[in-house]
Amino acid sequence: MTKKHSKHKNLVRRNNEIYAPNEIAILGAKCDIISDIVSKVSKNLSNYKLAYFDASHAKNVEENKLSEYVFHHEGNLQITTSGSINKYQQRLDFAQFDCIFINGNHYQGAKQILILDEAKEASVLKRLDQLDNIQFIIKLNSKTEFFDFLVEKYQNIKNKSCYSLNDIDAISNHINNLIQEKIAPVKGLVLVGGKSTRMGSDKSELNYFGKPQKEVAKQLLEEHNLKTFYSVQKAKNDYEISDKFLNLGPFGGICSAFQKNPNSAWFVLATDVPFVNDEIIKLVLKHRNPSKVATAIKGKTKDFVEPLITIYEPRAYPILLQYLAQGYSCPRKMLINSDVEIIEIEDDFIRNINTPEEYEAAKSEINN
Repeated sequence: MTKKHSKHKNLVRRNNEIYAPNEIAILGAKCDIISDIVSKVSKNLSNYKLAYFDASHAKNVEENKLSEYVFHHEGNLQITTSGSINKYQQRLDFAQFDCIFINGNHYQGAKQILILDEAKEASVLKRLDQLDNIQFIIKLNSKTEFFDFLVEKYQNIKNKSCYSLNDIDAISNHINNLIQEKIAPVKGLVLVGGKSTRMGSDKSELNYFGKPQKEVAKQLLEEHNLKTFYSVQKAKNDYEISDKFLNLGPFGGICSAFQKNPNSAWFVLATDVPFVNDEIIKLVLKHRNPSKVATAIKGKTKDFVEPLITIYEPRAYPILLQYLAQGYSCPRKMLINSDVEIIEIEDDFIRNINTPEEYEAAKSEINN
């Protein structure tokens, strides 16, 4: 059999749904009822980044005009765009959100919440084939029965969780669980293979604790059950990740890790910070905020975060690539200008060791 020819490299893709990494379509009732549910739930889940994807309901506008509402503590930010729906563009637009609510009366969603309203029975029948992943049911009226065509097509539908329209807390809690299920696992990335010009030798091979520092850093992450890789120029085994973004230093290493697995968060750790210990790793993991672009350390007297003791979330990857497209390859610059969870610690823990003199002084301090 002839092997099928492929022109393009088969890259690992982010686990997107139709329009976003995590989406829920709500359908089966009037649009104002759906938007009201979304608004109330969003207030209960204000710790997440949420948005509402809808069609414009103004009269005499193109059918494909879109309205997007972003929910946050100061209210709703409405973004109205026009033009054909393009799932690739929408996935970029919604990459930074924990969950996208979709008006299922207009657009299909990978997961669905079905509202039972006798007045909209015909509308539900029209979209019957879109109801392939119902999460739960909302009844407008407790006496409303399941439509016969629903029971016929989805025989277990009566076993789904069912809430009343006023039970916003229970609905919010169920959606909260759906968001939690999509939080990315964390993997470790130890940056090695730098030029170490000032040190004059490979900093990852320096011995502070009886073995090369790269092994110490890897062990620090693995002790917290993080599958950990070395970022290297050219991989020779399964626990190394080759640099695919050449001559970009740590920035290239981070992007290469995301290219290998864009569905994981990456705890990035440099090898020139030997005073980072188990307590610091615990602290970063404890305060990880997956709703942010990253969770980063900052010295109390420092102006900026330390980009190489940081958990980068999957949503960081498209932002890093956007910076690269503008000619920037500094991960700190991206973090400074993004929504980042910052943990302040004493400066001494994040001292960079860059010269032979600093190495001797640091080794003496560690031994003592």
